[in-house]
Amino acid sequence: MNVLITAGNTHAPIDRLRVITHVFTGRTGAQLARTAWARGHTMTVLTSQPYTLSDLPDASSDSDRRAVVIPFQTFDDLAGRFQHEVKSGKYDCIVHAAAVSDYLAAGVYAPDAGTFFNARTKQWERRDAPPAMHETKSTKIGSDEPELWLRLMRAPKLVDRIRTPWGFQGLLVKFKLDVGRSDAELVDAAEKSRKKSGADLIVANTLEGSAHFAYMGPVQGTYERVDRRELADRLFLTLEHLQRARTPSHG
Repeated sequence: MNVLITAGNTHAPIDRLRVITHVFTGRTGAQLARTAWARGHTMTVLTSQPYTLSDLPDASSDSDRRAVVIPFQTFDDLAGRFQHEVKSGKYDCIVHAAAVSDYLAAGVYAPDAGTFFNARTKQWERRDAPPAMHETKSTKIGSDEPELWLRLMRAPKLVDRIRTPWGFQGLLVKFKLDVGRSDAELVDAAEKSRKKSGADLIVANTLEGSAHFAYMGPVQGTYERVDRRELADRLFLTLEHLQRARTPSHG
């Protein structure tokens, strides 16, 4: 198969020096890429952590050109590169493992003189006039304000664009991380999330158990609890089976 893998985290810039991001390292996506390579697939990896794939043959020296690594940093970087690759129409399978920003910065604000936030009432107040704030528009937000308020807006869900409007019709794998859910709750949430994005498979785990196991499915109508060390091989074995079922036999 020709596989597109996303890995790592995205930066949501606040100014030119500061970002909001995730703690994820891209190592899951790197392991997926190594497994795809070992199983003979052609792949492109969009990753924020290209150093995790330094052991893969460089495309310029690889005789069969089976591995291409494309770095990204910000949400916008990933969105643009991802859309370009998906709409190229050359992929049989997409494994979307990157931890993408849920919110993007939409301005940083400081209270005007006399305006303060009442932590007890959870309201803005000002004694002599309505409370007011001003936006701190700068390439580098200064450190002289007594407090700053960051406005966040919901980011577009890139995984929900893969089918429509980007038009991908191949195999799609979605990854989902949850916190504090039971196994049954995790599987139920995963299946709803999979259907929403039109994914063929979803890999779901909790933050608490992410180092040890994940649920993958649906495989023959059910979800399997997979040891983390076996996840990449099990996932690609399942994808290969699904791809063979989609490909007409010429025998």
